[in-house]
Amino acid sequence: MNIWIAIGVTFVGCYLVKLAGLLVPSGALERPMVRRMAALLPVALLAALTAQQAFADGRVLVLDAKAAGLAAAAVALLLRAPFLVVIAAAVAVTAGLRALTG
Repeated sequence: MNIWIAIGVTFVGCYLVKLAGLLVPSGALERPMVRRMAALLPVALLAALTAQQAFADGRVLVLDAKAAGLAAAAVALLLRAPFLVVIAAAVAVTAGLRALTG
């Protein structure tokens, strides 16, 4: 029963956040600082989620195959590789290290 309450609260919360976004006056959204924050905020959130998934195991920091895959993706990005190559490099390095280390 508690899980359904959590799902319901999440549903209502998501709807209210979406509704709040629609109620913001368009003049406020046209400000340069707001436009810049809107462009950079998703990148920052995605980077934080990626770091949390790559370097955390519960409450412990870990360096394992996921970190090596992330490093391989970073190198591919620095070499300006296409997106699919970046993903393929990360997957290959992570899978290879997991296969080698067990």
